[in-house]
Amino acid sequence: MLQILHNPRCGKSRNCLAFYTQLNIPFQIINYIDNPLSEKDLKELVKKLNSNPIDLVRQKETIWKENYKNKSLTDQEIINTLSKHSILIERPIVIKGDEAIIGREIEKLKTFI
Repeated sequence: MLQILHNPRCGKSRNCLAFYTQLNIPFQIINYIDNPLSEKDLKELVKKLNSNPIDLVRQKETIWKENYKNKSLTDQEIINTLSKHSILIERPIVIKGDEAIIGREIEKLKTFI
């Protein structure tokens, strides 16, 4: 079953849920804002995305711009920051087993089914 890291206040995230609902594809919603991911969870997520921690960061968020922009952070420091400030995590993220995508575009969601 798909798992979707979801922020209910995000239109792209709501579109993702609507897309999979329309196709009758079962999924589990993980509201990572109310239930923040641990550092361990974030490291596993980065691995499933086959990316770097910085790729998960919403760099236009005020918290990032005011506190972290233009700083040279290690991967671990970025993971720590994402763990403390869940709002900084890109969304939605769709997880299927050992793979994951950042599903902001419907085309990406289609290819991930």
